[in-house]
Amino acid sequence: MADPSLFSETVLQFLGPVRDYLEDDGVTEVMINGPGEIYIERKGQLIRTDRSFSGPDSLMAAIRNVGQFVGRGIDRDHPYMDARLPDGSRVHAIIPPCARRGPYMAIRRFSRHMLGIDDLVSRGSLTSPVAEFLKACVIARKNIVVSGGTGSGKTTLLNIISAFIPAEERILVIEDSSELQLRQSHVLPLESKKPDRQGQGEVTIRDLVTCSLRLRPDRIVIGECRGGEALDMLQAMNTGHAGSMTTCHANGPKDALSRLETMSLMSGIDLPLTAVRGQVASAIEVVVQINRFPDGSRRLIEVAEVLGLDASGNYQVVSLFAFDLQGKDAQTGQVRGQLRPTGHRPSFSRELELTGVDLPANIFTPPRRG
Repeated sequence: MADPSLFSETVLQFLGPVRDYLEDDGVTEVMINGPGEIYIERKGQLIRTDRSFSGPDSLMAAIRNVGQFVGRGIDRDHPYMDARLPDGSRVHAIIPPCARRGPYMAIRRFSRHMLGIDDLVSRGSLTSPVAEFLKACVIARKNIVVSGGTGSGKTTLLNIISAFIPAEERILVIEDSSELQLRQSHVLPLESKKPDRQGQGEVTIRDLVTCSLRLRPDRIVIGECRGGEALDMLQAMNTGHAGSMTTCHANGPKDALSRLETMSLMSGIDLPLTAVRGQVASAIEVVVQINRFPDGSRRLIEVAEVLGLDASGNYQVVSLFAFDLQGKDAQTGQVRGQLRPTGHRPSFSRELELTGVDLPANIFTPPRRG
């Protein structure tokens, strides 16, 4: 394999019109909507640039050369490509006939500076007490789901709270494309594999979850649940792998549980709905919802505990912390608000006292309204 530095330089040469954006740590995504229309994302805001490729052939050559370096082909018979660059950036491209306006390409970049929980606190994404609460939940081996929309920061948040896993534990990390960067010493990253041109050799997230159970994990961290692997993950959480974590696309904690339920039903295993709901309700203990606001900021808007099913078979979810939206700053346009306790104490609060994390005495006490 080529030297990573040379590899990166060659890739950058192919992408000449956007090279400086790919070297700018402030740019989190580059979106090429055909040769003459290029957008970037900076601080959560989409910005149209004045850059362009000389034509469809130039952009097509860049896509094919990037694909060649990462061992992925793209042509009219297979008109899309997922790839990962040496610096961890994700690339997705789709070409005609599926792309009607010429080749499309999106490059999601990852900061060279690894964010920590203190960075999120300083940015206002969450408060210090909530950060300490999440740390205690991880150490107490609570099963956690981080939910949110596309681009809301789910993976970043999962990576940050995964850092709270004790260093002596054996952690298996399962992803489609490796993005999580756990710093513990005993980490086994696993990555799924696409089928070849003959449709052979595919290794799915679900396959890797099954394999991981035979590798004696203390914790299983799944980058994102998208399908039938959700059922295998839930069963692992319910059978001795407490403290596991994942993310999913959802609009809120209850929606996240419903999504896991739907994905479990995609497993192909014939289970009654009540049984699937029972698996979800007994496995998931904490749901953390993160949203991206119109000003580009990414903030936790709710932390909730799952209390099982009620007599009617519906999920019981209690909000522990909720975002108090106070409006928008007239001068800066920034959203104003803060994550505040709702007044409910988690059922596992005694377990949190055993973790050694110094939680504030009034962490679950809501502020008085003046």
